[in-house]
Amino acid sequence: MMQLGFVSAILPDLSLEEVVKFAADNGFATVELMCWPKGKAERRYAGVTHIDVTGFTKDDAARVNELMASAGVSISGLGYYPNPLAPDRAEAQVYIDHIKKVILAAELLGVGVVNTFIGRDWTKSVEDNWPRFKEVWPPLVKFAEDHGVKIGIENCPMSFTRDEWPGGKNLAHSPAIWRRMFEEIPSDNFGLNYDPSHMVWQQMDYLKPLREFTDKLFHIHAKDVRVDKHRLDEVGIMATPLEFHTPKLPGLGDVDWGKFFSVLTDVGYQGPVCIEVEDRAYEGSLESRKASLVQSGRFLKQFMP
Repeated sequence: MMQLGFVSAILPDLSLEEVVKFAADNGFATVELMCWPKGKAERRYAGVTHIDVTGFTKDDAARVNELMASAGVSISGLGYYPNPLAPDRAEAQVYIDHIKKVILAAELLGVGVVNTFIGRDWTKSVEDNWPRFKEVWPPLVKFAEDHGVKIGIENCPMSFTRDEWPGGKNLAHSPAIWRRMFEEIPSDNFGLNYDPSHMVWQQMDYLKPLREFTDKLFHIHAKDVRVDKHRLDEVGIMATPLEFHTPKLPGLGDVDWGKFFSVLTDVGYQGPVCIEVEDRAYEGSLESRKASLVQSGRFLKQFMP
C-alpha cells in the first residue's frame, strides 16, 4: 500500500520532534527528512537539517527511531539535494562526502532510500558532462549498495535561476538520460525519486515513465505545476523556466492526479508519495505552510486506499 507523506524542507522552523508530531496529528504516514549540513542555505528549500548526519551514531539512530515509532510515522527517505558534479571539484567533493554520510545514517536508521540529485556542470552539454558522471556515480552507487541503501534521483532539471542557466544543475531530467544512466550503472540500488511536475513544464508525458521505469520508482514527490500558455507563447521554451510556469500544490496545477494514481496502482507501486510544497502563494507564514500540507493531503487521499 502506498504511504502518504511530505517533504520536511517546507518546515525549516520546526524541530524534528515538531515535524513528526505535525505529521502524526494530521494523518500523514511518512516523512522525507532533510539532512543538509548545518549552515547557511545556498537556495530556497536547501539548508534544512531535521537529521544532522555529521557524527551520527547508533544511539542517535535509536533515538530517532524511537521518536518515529512512538508517533506512528515512518521515514520515507533521507533527502539531500546538492550538485555533486559542480565544476569546482573541491566544492563537488564536499557534496559527495556528505551524500556518503547521509547513506551511512540511512543504514543506521534502517531507512532504505536516500534521495538526491545527479548534479551537472550547467555550462556544458549532456555529452560533455558524461565523463564526470562516469567518474563520480559508479563509486557512489557501489557505496550505497555496500550499505544496503537505494539512491533515488529526483528528475528536477534545476535550471530555474540565472546561475543555473542554461543547462541546469541536475543531469537527470529526461527519460533518455535516465535510460542511459541505468545502462551505465545497472544497479538495483540506483533509481528515481519521481516528480511529475518537472515533466509537465518540460512538455513531456508524465505518465509514460511510470510504466517504463516501474522497477526504478523508489520514491514519489507529489508537486503540481501550472504552465502559463500565454506567457510561454511570448517568451518561448528558451526562457528561464519560471518565466512561464509556477509550482503549485497538488490539485492546483496541470497534473491530472486521478490519472497519475491510476497508473501508479496499475504498475503496482507500493512506496511513499510525499507532498513537496514550493508554492509561494502558501509560504507567507508557518501556519500557511502547515495548512498547505493539510490541504494537499486532503486532496491526494481521495486517490489512495
